[in-house]
Amino acid sequence: PDSAIPQIAADDPRVIRMRTFSKAYGLAGARIGYAIGHPDLIAGFERIRNHFGVNRMAQAGALAALRDSAWLSDIRHQVGKARDRLAAIAAANGMTALPSATNFVAVDTGRDGAFSRRLVAALERQGVFVRMPGVPPLDRCIRISCAPAPELDILAEALPRALAGL
Repeated sequence: PDSAIPQIAADDPRVIRMRTFSKAYGLAGARIGYAIGHPDLIAGFERIRNHFGVNRMAQAGALAALRDSAWLSDIRHQVGKARDRLAAIAAANGMTALPSATNFVAVDTGRDGAFSRRLVAALERQGVFVRMPGVPPLDRCIRISCAPAPELDILAEALPRALAGL
């Protein structure tokens, strides 16, 4: 959401803002993005970036995506609903969703990393793939990606079963 973006001037010489088209625009396979920053900073960035890393199809897709503000608005809305649903699923299972402005939610299991690893494995055995940070104390969390409602329904059914089996 816009509220998650820090209010930093685009020409601040300390900052390069980067945006990919991977998630919200659905162009992950195109490997396309852009950077905005102070001209001196961008000049330095230009010297080290891969100058042949973007093909014409990716560029055309990105330009089309930038013109389709309705699509982006809809995806942002869907992701926001999914974050809310993930928080509700976590709460219903005695866990806490951490605040998120991304396309995933970190859920604090309230236990240690060993428990979280067992939970991830139990979900995987049911065909539900979630991830987790590997470094304590963050490893007490699991990372669940936002998804369409039918996929979140599967999580809502699998999570209590996984927890009951631990």
